[in-house]
Amino acid sequence: MKTLFLVRHAKSSWDDPALADKERPLDVRGKRDAPKVGKRLAKAGAKPDLILSSPAKRALTTARIIAKELGYKRKKIVIDDRLYAAETDVVLDVIQRLGKEADCAMLFGHNPEFTELAHRLSSSITRMPTCAVAEFTFDVSSWSRIGKVAPATAAVSYPPKK
Repeated sequence: MKTLFLVRHAKSSWDDPALADKERPLDVRGKRDAPKVGKRLAKAGAKPDLILSSPAKRALTTARIIAKELGYKRKKIVIDDRLYAAETDVVLDVIQRLGKEADCAMLFGHNPEFTELAHRLSSSITRMPTCAVAEFTFDVSSWSRIGKVAPATAAVSYPPKK
């Protein structure tokens, strides 16, 4: 079995229009939602073997906050440039090339590609607002099969209201 989490970054700030897109930080709501989502994932027993994040500040900050709640070491988070401003097929390729040592992977990134990929994997998932988490399990032994077989389970959760 392989378990895949696609996590859209928490709400980011647009307060400083001079900042490059990659440098936009989380806003107040994002800083509030990310730890709550991390706690919920921890309570549900999420134990990623591998966390990959876009290099964008808002995605990496979300990854670090959630990793902390999961007891995943910050220094083990892999920053993958391919997860920033990517096409959906590029994100799928990143997943399909994951090593066999990981049975559970958690990716942090952006829309529209995360919603598009989640929908491609399961047509029941049609939206992923900020800090949403899509979780899939696949009855496969290799990540290369992801996207070629239907998931055994698929679910999406949203950040808690206030």
